Amino acid sequence: MTVTTTPTPARTDDATRVPLGTVRRTGFFVAAGAAVWAGAMALYSPQDTGSVAMTVNDLGALPFQASLFALVTLQLRTAATGTSRLARGMLRVEYVLLSLATLWTVLHGAFPAFRDDAWLAVLDMFWPLSMLGMAIIGIKILFTGRWRGLARVWPTIAESWALVTVPVFGVFGATAGQVAGVGHLLVGYVTLGLILALRPHLTVTSRVR
Repeated sequence: MTVTTTPTPARTDDATRVPLGTVRRTGFFVAAGAAVWAGAMALYSPQDTGSVAMTVNDLGALPFQASLFALVTLQLRTAATGTSRLARGMLRVEYVLLSLATLWTVLHGAFPAFRDDAWLAVLDMFWPLSMLGMAIIGIKILFTGRWRGLARVWPTIAESWALVTVPVFGVFGATAGQVAGVGHLLVGYVTLGLILALRPHLTVTSRVR
């Protein structure tokens, strides 16, 4: 008699779980990072061309960008966008976009002499591209459904920041754009961070999708 054994396939939902404490810390980090940038933006409009205003906005954005790295890492570890190569690859692409956007923030904020250089203007393109990437990720999380409840819905709201605020700046001007930018950060990313911090179990997949 021949005995054959078949290995039990790895469970995708178990493999992508992370400790709830990690989710909580990421959530608090996202909320704090967004709150810092919102505070900087409340002090100075992003369209203010004064040297101090630009420095405050740039350096105020750094904690927010750092928190986005933590958020994308959590999304990757929990397979929030899905388990396919494409679904996980889009998060890795976002790492690249965020890295280049953050590099621009550091250089533009810390080295005023570079601000008029053409090469830095090219690097500046990765700020909106990184935010567009986050918006696409938010939509993907919504339709994939691995995160549940508010954690499934709120990334679409939070990560639409650029899609909402940039048109407001363009149509209604600096003051309206400043209010929209601050308000959207508070309603969007700060709230998303608190959802993850206070209800981390919503990122745990209850079934394989």
